[in-house]
Amino acid sequence: MKIVRNAALGIALLGMAGLGACNQNSGDKETLGSLGGAAIGGLAGSQVGSGSGQLAATAVGALLGFFIGQEVGKSLDKADQLYAERTASEALESNPTGQSSTWNNPDSGNSGTITPTHTSYTDAGQTCREYQQTVTIGGETQQAYGTACRQADGSWRIVN
Repeated sequence: MKIVRNAALGIALLGMAGLGACNQNSGDKETLGSLGGAAIGGLAGSQVGSGSGQLAATAVGALLGFFIGQEVGKSLDKADQLYAERTASEALESNPTGQSSTWNNPDSGNSGTITPTHTSYTDAGQTCREYQQTVTIGGETQQAYGTACRQADGSWRIVN
């Protein structure tokens, strides 16, 4: 019976790996969270019931674990975005033209900079700033340019 349970868990995990591979937009953390969650969920499910009920519990546990782990992985990938957004907001608000601000996520190793390059005002008096941004992910650096304008609530919105 233990062999059947382990085989069911293995099949469930392979199925989850296949589902994870279908999502091309998921990051490494999301994929690892999904597979780790499936393994833990399948193990927990295998402890419930006996016979065919145990097999079903293993499959359900693996499936639930997969989706819970995927959500945890997604939120971890968002940490880089939070670091970048906070740094961009502070730089656009406070940095003089030409002064860079840097962010770094010690957990992922990803980092970036933002440098305001020009300040202008709309006809309505809204402050807008052009900026240059770099983002380094997995050792590869990408550059972007854009313009952001300060909203009435004090936040910055990218306009191009």
